[in-house]
Amino acid sequence: MASTATLRKPASGFRISRKVLPYVLSLPALLVCIGILIPFFTAVIYSFQRYRLSQPWARQFNWGENYLNFFTDPAFWNTLKVSLLYAGITVTLELLLGLGIALLLQRRSTVNNFISIMLLLPLMIAPALAALMWKLMTNPSFGILSYLASLIGLHDFRWASSPSTALLTVVLVDIWVYTPFIMILLLAGLRSLPTQPFEAAALDGVPRTFVFFRITLPMLTPYILTATLFRLLDSIQQFDIIYAMTQGGPGNTLTVFQVEAYLNFFQSTNVGRSAALMVILWAITYFLSNIFIKNWLRLRERARGEA
Repeated sequence: MASTATLRKPASGFRISRKVLPYVLSLPALLVCIGILIPFFTAVIYSFQRYRLSQPWARQFNWGENYLNFFTDPAFWNTLKVSLLYAGITVTLELLLGLGIALLLQRRSTVNNFISIMLLLPLMIAPALAALMWKLMTNPSFGILSYLASLIGLHDFRWASSPSTALLTVVLVDIWVYTPFIMILLLAGLRSLPTQPFEAAALDGVPRTFVFFRITLPMLTPYILTATLFRLLDSIQQFDIIYAMTQGGPGNTLTVFQVEAYLNFFQSTNVGRSAALMVILWAITYFLSNIFIKNWLRLRERARGEA
């Protein structure tokens, strides 16, 4: 009788050599990268053109005229100011609120876990739908929030329809939607911190404020930087909430980069200016992300050196 080794047949099928396998596995990522770069470079080319959809015959390269015009355009500087102001206010408030809620829910318990899950519900709503919901609640005629404001003496509060309160209203919607995102990131960071330093501080009777500022906050800084980076890049590119509630108004009160580019493309049909705005927005986000990533890497190297 022949042995089982001699009766066993070699496995048939398509085989990939070990030299080719890494390239095959990286092919999906390469295709995604190509799919991202093609629209990006197309926008860069459009930004150097005088290109209007209403005048396709006049399309030609203007070699940076779109960018040069921004230096003397008050609308562009207003867009830059509003975008940075909106991003700065929303990220700062969401970071403070998210950190406070995460500290309250730090201890693992059934109640805290249930509350943290319930607080994530706003993240499950599309930002545009959340903005429309808040638009109804802040309606001066029948909105529930307008009614509650009237109970404390704020009669005929205009909310998003007034230039003086439009930014406040949109910021409130952004905070309601995205604070749970920062909260869950910081909560995960707090629960992953080592317990030994806190146990030693408790045995020595160290005050809680000292523990927070000298132990908790430094150890939580990488998580804070990560959450801030994600929200900052998202806030400075905000479109859904602002456009759904105000369409960039009243006037130019909330014409951030995304809204201004949208209006230039679909209303003014100015493809060149719209593309130039988006390229500048990309440059700003690239600059900010580099700053945060360098600080995060520096903190990681410092932690490795202290370990």
